[in-house]
Amino acid sequence: MNFNHRTLIAMALVAVLAPSGLSAAQKDTQLTSPDGRIAVKISATTEKVTYSVTYDGKSILEPSQVSMTLEDGTVFGTGKIKKVTTGKVAQTGLKTVAYKKAEVDDVYNWAALSYSNCNLEFRAYDDAVAYRFVSTAKKGDFNVTSEQAEFKFTDDLKAWVPYVSHKGTFESQWNNSFENTYTHISLSEWDKERLAFLPVAFDAADGVKVLITESDLLHYPGMYLSYTGGNTLEGVNAKYPTAVTVGGHNNLQGIIQGRENFISKAVAGQKFPWRILGIVPQAKDLTNLDLVWRLATPADPQADWSWVKPGKVAWDWWNDWNIYGVDFRAGINNDTYKYYIDFASANNIEYVILDEGWAVNLKCDLFQIIPEIDLVELTEYAKSKNVGLILWAGYKAVEKDIEGVFKHYSEMGIKGFKVDFMDRDDQEVVEFYENVARIGAKYHLLIDFHGAFKPSGLQRAYPNVLNFEGVHGLEQMKWSKADQVTYDLIIPFVRMAAGPMDYTQGAMRNATKGNYQPINSEAMSQGTRCRQLAEYAIFDAPLTMMCDSPSNYMAEKECTDFIASFPTTWDETVAVCGEIGEYVAIARRKGDKWYVGAMTDWNARDLELDLGFIGGGQMTAFQDGVNADRAAKDYKKVQCALPSDGKVKVHMAPGGGWAAIITR
Repeated sequence: MNFNHRTLIAMALVAVLAPSGLSAAQKDTQLTSPDGRIAVKISATTEKVTYSVTYDGKSILEPSQVSMTLEDGTVFGTGKIKKVTTGKVAQTGLKTVAYKKAEVDDVYNWAALSYSNCNLEFRAYDDAVAYRFVSTAKKGDFNVTSEQAEFKFTDDLKAWVPYVSHKGTFESQWNNSFENTYTHISLSEWDKERLAFLPVAFDAADGVKVLITESDLLHYPGMYLSYTGGNTLEGVNAKYPTAVTVGGHNNLQGIIQGRENFISKAVAGQKFPWRILGIVPQAKDLTNLDLVWRLATPADPQADWSWVKPGKVAWDWWNDWNIYGVDFRAGINNDTYKYYIDFASANNIEYVILDEGWAVNLKCDLFQIIPEIDLVELTEYAKSKNVGLILWAGYKAVEKDIEGVFKHYSEMGIKGFKVDFMDRDDQEVVEFYENVARIGAKYHLLIDFHGAFKPSGLQRAYPNVLNFEGVHGLEQMKWSKADQVTYDLIIPFVRMAAGPMDYTQGAMRNATKGNYQPINSEAMSQGTRCRQLAEYAIFDAPLTMMCDSPSNYMAEKECTDFIASFPTTWDETVAVCGEIGEYVAIARRKGDKWYVGAMTDWNARDLELDLGFIGGGQMTAFQDGVNADRAAKDYKKVQCALPSDGKVKVHMAPGGGWAAIITR
């Protein structure tokens, strides 16, 4: 293990040699979390290994089997155990680059079962259990045919399930955009014919919440969950593609031509992904988990990441380049983008994105630019205004020549790429992400993965990777009648637990439940104006989009000034309160200012937020107006001192929100 020299470490190791005859008997290893609330029992025989989990003495998981089968018939997790090793790690003050807090503590107890060909590692945190396999072979490549990751819950828990959005064979479901709303059902109601992508959350007894996700996903396919009966879920992984051709959306997607009979090509000594079972005492704790970051491979400690500059982005596509009050034809052209750049510069917005349309359509070639765009001129103009440009690019167009594309546009002055339409997480695509991150870092380019699976740790290994989509975001409001307000109250607890999400908030056209309509060219949001403002505090995105038209923002200067002042990374995050699907409140600190957001579902709601931890200060708050239930854009700006007891009473209209900046 490599540790930062500034980190305080406490470690104790105990090596227990396997007694003779171990292969014929069960060997149990007990592991507890540092606070003692989580207990893990690992039981191994020569035939199998299982683990079970309790929280405060109550069973969460019954014995659940784990294994990994190789193409030559070898099965990790079977055979004679050579030794069991246990220990403790306490790393404090781990520095982050672009994250929801400046420092992270990594404190856990661990156990490792050593076999002749692999280790099986377990960790117990105060808020999670995690395990993974590690190959111990010194040489030789091998293929993984399948992995067994069983989650046998003690009870028929209610689950927040993000099914793959289309039905069909499991193989057909491996191709998806990782965007869907949640179905809240008991495990016994899970559709056996459908996969769910991660993370998935569960309601346990006494308000306890459980979350399944993964971390350190490198050189290996991502995991889905399927229902196998009873109270049991099992991991499913996409098989390795035999061939992928260009096709799909504007000739930018990968079309699978067939799949192998294995899921992964692996190498000697490979570390496989961590399987994570998060366990927290109440729902709000899900909004501030560090599990994926902690368990991920750290960034190169010798690398200089000071060039990574998160920030807000003036975005073109959601508002359909729909500006007005100008004397030129709006669209994908230099005049329009200079208007966006001027707006960004005037409002201290760090970036402007050029979304789909700047490169010639259907060519799958990022060196062919439409004649209406002079990218060199735009880049120089943006530089003169202290604004950076980010380019949208389709998956296959980038894959053709990652090195050449990134080198060329980095030298031009482009600051990053939004890479879209991967829509898979088999090993080939996972390795594409790794290549984009690595080569992007080489050329000092920020990366935003759209059409993407959930964050799985790459953002720690490569801090230039700032955003992932994998979310049913505000873009859906251009065409969908889905209940986005309720969805917005689920993702802070479930999807966001894995890491940052490219939700793309900031709508200035807002609608009540009865008035909402999807309109592509003049899109609106569901819920109130203050809900959109609150999302800048609640949603985690180091590259935070301002999705609406600059013209609309300039017509709403008070709100624009407010959200333009928000940071996008934080020194500290505090989960204030919340229940999944009902309401949420989160506070985040940057320097001497706190930024607080609260949202409710379609029910009007009164909350008393306990902000006593802030310690006083002057507060500027935006609250739903008295008529926000009729005209969703109605709001009221209030300036006052934070009450001495830190208690703030908040009233929210149906689909409403509340946002505040507090200066100490």
